[in-house]
Amino acid sequence: MRAAAAGAAYFLVLFLLGFVLGAIRVLVIAPRLGDVAAVLLELPVMLAASWLVCRTLIRRMGVAADSTSRLLMGFTGFALLMLAELALGLFGFGRSLATQLAAWTEPAGLIGLAGQIAFGAIPLLQARRR
Repeated sequence: MRAAAAGAAYFLVLFLLGFVLGAIRVLVIAPRLGDVAAVLLELPVMLAASWLVCRTLIRRMGVAADSTSRLLMGFTGFALLMLAELALGLFGFGRSLATQLAAWTEPAGLIGLAGQIAFGAIPLLQARRR
């Protein structure tokens, strides 16, 4: 249960940070440099923050280093992130489901999706690092 709760906290912290950085990316950086360059600038910041937040939550919430616990934490965070992204696209930006799914097949969307998968893998990667 600690792993799932840690995954939910992991999602929440990074989603809030991503929301702020995403607004800057969309409103300031992408119009000047393009979508792909903007995502490539944002991604390392998000992954570094993910690594630090994950490490902190693992320590504070006492998530075991076994693969099952870390996979559960990562999967919970990833699943919540994907649901939130989908909901934001549908309800926040008024996109259709088909449009939202198609956005993940564009170059910037694929880069972002790769980053989201890495986000989900970080808890397990930190367990392997020990």
